[in-house]
Amino acid sequence: ISLRARDNNSEPKSLDDGSKSLSESRSSITSESVRPEEEANGLSIMQTLIHLLKCNIGTGLLGLPLAMKNAGLLVGPFSLLAIGILTVHCMVILLNCAHRLSQRLQKTFVNYGEAMMYSLETCPNTWLRTHSVWGRYTVSFLLIITQLGFCSVYFMFMTDNLQQMVEEAYVTSNTCQPRKILVLTPTLDIRFYMLAILPFLILLVFIQNLRVLSFFSTLASTTTLWSMALIFEYIVQEIPDPRNLPLMASWKTFLLFFGTAIFTFEGVGMVLSLRNQMKHPQQFSFVLYSGMSLVIILYICLGTLGYMKFGSNTQASITLNLPNCWLYQSVKLMYSIGIFFTYALQFHVPAEIIIPVVISQASESWVLFADLSVRTALVCLTCVSAILIPRLDLVISLMGSVSSSALALIIPPLLELITFYPEDMSCVTIAKDVMISILGLLGCVFGTYQALYELIQPINYSIANSTAVYA
Repeated sequence: ISLRARDNNSEPKSLDDGSKSLSESRSSITSESVRPEEEANGLSIMQTLIHLLKCNIGTGLLGLPLAMKNAGLLVGPFSLLAIGILTVHCMVILLNCAHRLSQRLQKTFVNYGEAMMYSLETCPNTWLRTHSVWGRYTVSFLLIITQLGFCSVYFMFMTDNLQQMVEEAYVTSNTCQPRKILVLTPTLDIRFYMLAILPFLILLVFIQNLRVLSFFSTLASTTTLWSMALIFEYIVQEIPDPRNLPLMASWKTFLLFFGTAIFTFEGVGMVLSLRNQMKHPQQFSFVLYSGMSLVIILYICLGTLGYMKFGSNTQASITLNLPNCWLYQSVKLMYSIGIFFTYALQFHVPAEIIIPVVISQASESWVLFADLSVRTALVCLTCVSAILIPRLDLVISLMGSVSSSALALIIPPLLELITFYPEDMSCVTIAKDVMISILGLLGCVFGTYQALYELIQPINYSIANSTAVYA
């Protein structure tokens, strides 16, 4: 699983080889390349479940109450449930296609990009067969944009929370009263906080083994769970009469809900990688269904209860509505710790697509230096993006809506059509895949509309996925 294990088994010769993840390229060389000691070192069911949960529980979760406000008290929960079911179904489609292609090609494992390329190689269209390698390039590009986009959002989220905890320290009390809007003059530029976090993130991404990351992922899950418990503890108290809330919002604001909901499901890029890392990959279906069921239930409960609690005053992040006392300030601290370690998991995918391309051009004595240099440069890139782009969350939401919709809803059904079409697919399956792809395309358009709409608003407009204090 580690970089050293990969180097001993294969040396990438081209961009095609380089686009494989470290674990995937090692396991997809031949069927005989999987050795007993590698299987023994695989992830357990619990470790895989923790990774899956952390990959899907990010900063977008805190913006779901506002998403419910944009959809309506009745339409919002049912729409979020439908999007969640479709996302999980597309994950299953992706797993089935990768499994079938690996059987045809007698390979141990194929990744997302390889699955797209190999399926295009067998399609009836001559032009697509000739240019099948671009299927891999497209998926790899979307994965890089999506995962680095999430990392950039995480970077901004952590620095926002760190700045708030420092700036609000002198006005934070021990009495938990409803939050009042504060107008604070920052004593330190937010870029100072970004540079303070940067070295720790660089050290974190030097960890290349998912089994080692599972320890930090467990810590992240613990802090996130505790912060979620405090949030739920507050929002379930003295909920106002929900009959005053609209059951269905206008179609214009529903477009904003659609883009936010798709952005929230972040784990599609890790599904194949997690299955490949498992000690017993055949048990991944149980992990996927159980883990994503918990994620969807958490999304619906937090979004619905948060909207019922704060109503028309619901802010872009639910932490903005929490009382300004030490107890609920700790929510920001604990959630930030969880996001800190989740950063490494989201970083895992783009790093292992890009790094093999770079180290394949380096001599053996410079492999380690090249590897660590690329990791450092990618983390610095997310930091620079956070510094240079004033409303980073909306720009990342734009990229995430486009690439996430393609990876989660558009490509998997098309991949199933291409992979299984020679095997006489039923008309119902074909119609289902076409409808899901069209829905994903609409989601892509709606998400783009959401980001562009909010980008043109005044600077004091509610910013999604941001916890900055504003008047």
